[in-house]
Amino acid sequence: MIPLPPNPDDAAILAARGPRATLDPDRPYSCLVEPEPLVRGGLVDVATIFTTGVECAFRCLMCDLWKHTLERSGSAPGIADQLDRALRELPGVPVVKIYNAGSFFDSQAVSDADRARVAELVQGRERVIVECHPLLVDRRCAEFAAAIAPTLLEVAMGLETVDPLVLSRLNKRMSLSDFDRAARLLLDSGVELRAFILLGPPGHFGAKSVEWARRGVEHALSLGAAYSVVIPVRPGNGMLDQLESRGRFVRPTLAELSQVLTHGLDSRGTPAVGGNDGCVLVDLWDIENCFDCPDCGPLRAEALRRMNLTQRPVAVADCDCREPVT
Repeated sequence: MIPLPPNPDDAAILAARGPRATLDPDRPYSCLVEPEPLVRGGLVDVATIFTTGVECAFRCLMCDLWKHTLERSGSAPGIADQLDRALRELPGVPVVKIYNAGSFFDSQAVSDADRARVAELVQGRERVIVECHPLLVDRRCAEFAAAIAPTLLEVAMGLETVDPLVLSRLNKRMSLSDFDRAARLLLDSGVELRAFILLGPPGHFGAKSVEWARRGVEHALSLGAAYSVVIPVRPGNGMLDQLESRGRFVRPTLAELSQVLTHGLDSRGTPAVGGNDGCVLVDLWDIENCFDCPDCGPLRAEALRRMNLTQRPVAVADCDCREPVT
């Protein structure tokens, strides 16, 4: 049994960190275009623009997004200028994700004036996706949705886990009821919901980790999430590396990730999730951290990618490694 991490605080999490990346405050630090499934079927190209912004106001135990942020001081950076520069190079991409490594509705991260300009810049796109901490979801979400209409707004939020004890140890400063409140507010305002669910946060391991991640996906679907995205927790943020060295964090495996995704795909449209047939995905960013075997690791990762795109389970060839095939 993996013990729960000690109650974290900002000071301990900050002390465990390494250096930040060197960033240009006038440019997004990354941009990519990838296909993503649609709830109604088929695929759509999605441009993800990782803007260079200030660090999130919340310092979660498992987060490594701070590496590509600026110190949280002074005025908010020019997110709209960065977006304008990126969108000029992506004229035909119908869906845009604006990920600022924090909360789009945090006025210290994205100013009110910048949000108004962003609304003008995304006109003509089919859908715009932004991220936000549940505690910062308020009337501004509905106002921004109205400002970009008929472009559809989708807000991505970290559900993380429905295990209340583990959730309380992530330093996220929210409860499950906080997430549910924010989800209802979004959906009642005609805003779509994207929920992030963790596989393998400190305190979960093996079959227990799989079970809680499955429950998290079911909960997100039952709330009406259009997209439920499973994220395997990875080391590299300092605090998780310390916990791993002490045996308090164990990296999830590709087999566990496949089990959660397969269960989520099978759960879509069932009475247990209110008949919601939203998409279930896994996050493949740095998926190599989950490789146990150099032979079947890439094959399993490719199977997960295909499952993301087709929204159907994909079999993986047998391997002589000890990793069970699912």
